[in-house]
Amino acid sequence: MEFDRLVVGFLVDEVVGGFFISVPPGHIACVYDRGRGVLPYTWGPGLHLKIPFWQIAKLFNAQILEYTIRRGFEIVNKEALGDDSIKTSTKDGYDIEIEGSIQFRIDRHKAPQLWENVGENFVSKIVRPVSRSKISNTFLGLSLDEIKHQRQQIENMLRNELNTHFSNMSLICEGVLLSEIRIVKPSGNHEQEVIVQTQTS
Repeated sequence: MEFDRLVVGFLVDEVVGGFFISVPPGHIACVYDRGRGVLPYTWGPGLHLKIPFWQIAKLFNAQILEYTIRRGFEIVNKEALGDDSIKTSTKDGYDIEIEGSIQFRIDRHKAPQLWENVGENFVSKIVRPVSRSKISNTFLGLSLDEIKHQRQQIENMLRNELNTHFSNMSLICEGVLLSEIRIVKPSGNHEQEVIVQTQTS
């Protein structure tokens, strides 16, 4: 009797349950078909029918995510949504340290390409290295005076620059927000001059 219950329970979970995938709000699902590979479309929120054992569904968060760049951020997990502050130089020779955040999301229409070509580790493979490189290179072409007085233009420039690279990798950069930029003083001097800072009420 107990064996019969176990068998029925297994069949309910693996066969009946395997027919459906429930996609919660703010998410999408990509489908891997053992015969055709990753299918070229996604499923939005709701209950969807799939072929058990033959098709595997993978959920992705389609909401806007915030990737934080700040001093002292510890990357315990390589897919953590953040990184340590970025140190670079300006066009006129000042060493600076940059903090801020990047708002991005998965392009739901290209999510199957992301899963097939990059996999689940898109933060460590795309967001972190591309962001550090493009932000650092952008500030190398700016003077200290431009950084002080053209914050909005620089944020828009960074968003466009990141989108140029993100879009080819199935991601969309919604915005770049600079929270603080400091001039790094010579070693031994712990004081740093803040040249850009988020206004607080």
